[in-house]
Amino acid sequence: MALVYKDDVREKILEVAQTIFGKFGYKKTTVDEIAAAARKAKSSIYYYFKSKEDIFEAVIEKEASSIREEVLKIINSTIEPVDKIKQYVLIRMKGLTELVNFNDAYRNQYFDHLPFIEKIREKYDKEEIGLIAGILNEGVAKGRFLIKDTNLTSIAIVTAMKGLEMPLFINTENYELENRVNSLLDILFYGIVVG
Repeated sequence: MALVYKDDVREKILEVAQTIFGKFGYKKTTVDEIAAAARKAKSSIYYYFKSKEDIFEAVIEKEASSIREEVLKIINSTIEPVDKIKQYVLIRMKGLTELVNFNDAYRNQYFDHLPFIEKIREKYDKEEIGLIAGILNEGVAKGRFLIKDTNLTSIAIVTAMKGLEMPLFINTENYELENRVNSLLDILFYGIVVG
């Protein structure tokens, strides 16, 4: 008989919950449905998670960490800072189209009554600003970027990316995404003023 580890059971519950939340949304999903789909008693679900909110928070964190892992590969690579910014933005935007629950929590106002959602939004924004500032600082140190305030510039980049999100969710074709990202980055790198 195979041993079942606590982490394996928790991970199975998260996988099932991720699918159910993604299909029916947070409001329409119940702990009973998650338990049934995971083939666990409801009490087993509550052994690992305090509430439906706790399960959803763990799902969001899991999804966010998958984007984070991809982004960190780029940041820790030896490619040029200009290419790091391009890759970062593309990975981030493509990732957002694939992470249904993270998108839902990040965009929708009906989650505003859940304090952990605002915590996740704030944490993700701060982390993203820090990651971009790191790339910009590397570019400044290498003489590739001329930036007076890398923190302010990273805030501007994050704000611009957020502006691309809503149209992205309407039309998720990669060609369109890459064109939008390249246009954003052209403006960022070369500006709009001639001479």
